[in-house]
Amino acid sequence: MTTVLAIETSCDETAVAIVNNRQVYSSIIASQIPVHQQYGGVVPEVASRQHLETINQAIAQALEQAKLNWSEIDGIAATCAPGLVGALLVGLTAAKTLAMVHNKPFLGVHHLEGHIYATYLSEPSLNPPFLSLLVSGGHTSLIYVKDCGIYQTLGQTRDDAAGEAFDKVARLLKLGYPGGPVIDKLAQQGDPQAFVLPEGKVSLPSGGFHPYDASFSGLKTAVLRLVQQLEKDGRQVPVANVAASFQDTVARSLTKRAIACALDYGLDTIAVGGGVAANSGLRKNLQAAASKHNLRVLFPPLKFCTDNAAMIGCAAAEHLASGHTSPLTLGVESRLALNQVMKLYQSQGR
Repeated sequence: MTTVLAIETSCDETAVAIVNNRQVYSSIIASQIPVHQQYGGVVPEVASRQHLETINQAIAQALEQAKLNWSEIDGIAATCAPGLVGALLVGLTAAKTLAMVHNKPFLGVHHLEGHIYATYLSEPSLNPPFLSLLVSGGHTSLIYVKDCGIYQTLGQTRDDAAGEAFDKVARLLKLGYPGGPVIDKLAQQGDPQAFVLPEGKVSLPSGGFHPYDASFSGLKTAVLRLVQQLEKDGRQVPVANVAASFQDTVARSLTKRAIACALDYGLDTIAVGGGVAANSGLRKNLQAAASKHNLRVLFPPLKFCTDNAAMIGCAAAEHLASGHTSPLTLGVESRLALNQVMKLYQSQGR
């Protein structure tokens, strides 16, 4: 049994959790959404300052909620990449300091690996190999999960991430930030067949791209042109129908690629992670398509879809149990490919 205190500060949530393998003892999330809403998106400098103000209290709350003391913690972890550099530094510095003060192993965790492990928190039966569909504000990828720390990216977005497209379309429709939840809510009241929008088809293997790559920039532009045309014609924009049509198009696009990829690689399980994993349209489309092909689809609980520290702790606990730790000289990186995860670790005893 491995108990890890984990910190996640890669963007606009200050999160601290204590996890024992796949069991969550505590999970504290201080969201900055109200702070960033006035700007229509995340402001990196503001995010860093908010993390600084919140991190100590979040750590104290996590320990109190878990009813543990430092002697019962086996390791300290923090997200080190990818993300906003200033924000990452707050969490990483806090974790390193705690590791040194309490003489605990330190682990730097890849943010996307955390999203993969979010599903582990509610599915004790989940083990590699499986296909991970990661869909968030910054990432949209299909990843072959071979083992702890061993990943192969089979497809990704060529432009906007799915979550980014939701935010941009929400801004276009004057729905505010963040866009995902509000579009999902509005889509329930609209007709997904009201407007035909492009799925963003990508040409197959050429120029080094994968056959499962996605593109959402064209879809975003199509929504813009649709709104402009409706306004030009003097018609009121049916926001719920536009939201429903947009959401359904994204869901169908992601579902087709995920199902095809799983079947082509002989994988019977698709685990979905990231903020867009909470989207009802994606859940409905993917589960319906998967059942036709006898594939298992797993979604994290809604509270673990968005950024949180429990998923970081779960990933760190498995690495620590495998004898992996990170050097205290480890830095942060705004970008780091998922197949570079093992560069963050060293085997104990080196």
